[in-house]
Amino acid sequence: MSLMLQAPSLAALPSIRHGFFMRGGGVSDGPYASLNGGTGSRDGEERVAENRRRMAAALAVTPDRLLTAYQVHSCDVVVARTPWPADARPRADAIVTHTPGLAIGVTTADCGPLLLADAQAGVIGAAHAGWRGALGGVIEATIDAMEAIGAARARIAAALGPMIRQPSYEVGEDLWARFRVADVANERFFAPGAIQGRAQFDLAGYVLARLGRAGVLGADDIGRCTYAQEGAFFSYRRATRHGEDDYGRHINAIALVG
Repeated sequence: MSLMLQAPSLAALPSIRHGFFMRGGGVSDGPYASLNGGTGSRDGEERVAENRRRMAAALAVTPDRLLTAYQVHSCDVVVARTPWPADARPRADAIVTHTPGLAIGVTTADCGPLLLADAQAGVIGAAHAGWRGALGGVIEATIDAMEAIGAARARIAAALGPMIRQPSYEVGEDLWARFRVADVANERFFAPGAIQGRAQFDLAGYVLARLGRAGVLGADDIGRCTYAQEGAFFSYRRATRHGEDDYGRHINAIALVG
């Protein structure tokens, strides 16, 4: 069973390894079955560590060099230069690096995982783009941080991974209104819902539009839905709707070949 999905634009870069990891191929069971990478879940620590070891091996790094942050739905970006201890993860929602042999990633279970690379400069980035972060500017902040360590946005290749898609992403009038207030053009990312006052939000389309406005053009989109494809992906919304009290998390990561 394949552990991960890859995007053509990033897979074509010889100095880059990446993967949007799916839920199969791990050792966890129950709601975490099977490749749960979430250190914040209530899954067994040993199982999560083994799952992350398998993901690190797929990226050709050692487990201590597969780095994720303590995500808080912010626009904060950190630069990774050396590995950090698992119990001292920075609070941020994006990571960038130009250190060969480091894999940087974000954890998701419906939000949009965004991986970026300027292979010529040897600079990579990973961003966690839920609606809060995307609206607040995490995408632009990640690109800015990559440029600060040598990247050029005109050279950046980007890929958007598995996430909740518009047919499954029902939101309320309050969220719809927030996006309209920010920019009336955001109306195009919402379709009327089946219930009065509800809407279906195209988060993927919104993320891709923000990328384009920031000067990163032609990004790949994996096009897979975490909510609808239960056998392949974890989903926070699906777990909540089913009354489950916890859920697995995906790792989405990118590495510079050392």
